[in-house]
Amino acid sequence: MKITHLTKAEEQVMQVLWELEKGFVKDVIEKFPPKSKPAYNTVSTIIRILEKKGFIGHTDYGKTYEYYPLISKAEYTKHFMGSFMKDYFSNSYKHLVSFFTNQNNLSLAELEELKKLMEREIKKKKTEN
Repeated sequence: MKITHLTKAEEQVMQVLWELEKGFVKDVIEKFPPKSKPAYNTVSTIIRILEKKGFIGHTDYGKTYEYYPLISKAEYTKHFMGSFMKDYFSNSYKHLVSFFTNQNNLSLAELEELKKLMEREIKKKKTEN
């Protein structure tokens, strides 16, 4: 199955379903912050769209449906990040790291932590070969 990009609203609903693992429309709505609770019909419509896209399935209990993710958060994240890397950084992790380090948003401690992570990965790769 081809994974497509989700709209912001679809992604918000998926985030809730990934957290719940399964739930009814009312369960999804309850997870939204009080100030931004969407209408029942809105969530119901988004869920039907996600189902058509193949992201979620359902179990029916008469006229009530319990929904569950068909695609894991990890699968979607992998797809999303792959597209993000391709679209914004020409599939280059070097460009990605360079972008973030040159934005001056990272503290020295964060840069050192990134360096440690990289060194661990380098060591791991060397022992695998």
